[in-house]
Amino acid sequence: MMLSDEEYMRRCIELAGLAAGNTDVPVGAVVVKNDSGEIIGEGFNRREADKSPIAHAEIIAIDNASKRLGGWRLIGCTLYVTLEPCAMCAGAIVNSRIDRVVFGADDPRFGACGSAFELFSLGLNHTPILEKGVLKDECARLMKDFFKELRKTR
Repeated sequence: MMLSDEEYMRRCIELAGLAAGNTDVPVGAVVVKNDSGEIIGEGFNRREADKSPIAHAEIIAIDNASKRLGGWRLIGCTLYVTLEPCAMCAGAIVNSRIDRVVFGADDPRFGACGSAFELFSLGLNHTPILEKGVLKDECARLMKDFFKELRKTR
């Protein structure tokens, strides 16, 4: 069943809450098959929990989707994520051939989809369609609340 961009982003927000519960930055992501609307991969930040610099929500969701489909090409898929992807995640998006990326909040410090820089405009072998700002305020509030609470405990 096809859901709206906002409905998929709400699932990402739920996943981001799981990350925050692990004291990880609250970012959630899902990969959706465009033809069926089925979520085939999910992830949330696990850098602190896994003690791994690559355990970003997008990387986990992309890996799960690839395993589910039995291949690394995610042609015909959309990635939804609460926060603008960083350079590492944007590179994984290009390499996995994801058709479309939908994100909520901008990341002015590390965002590789237009905020800090635009990786997809570099003439690489694949350029996904980019949709910005879906449930932007809710996604940004996740980050603000998390870091406000983190400052209280330090």
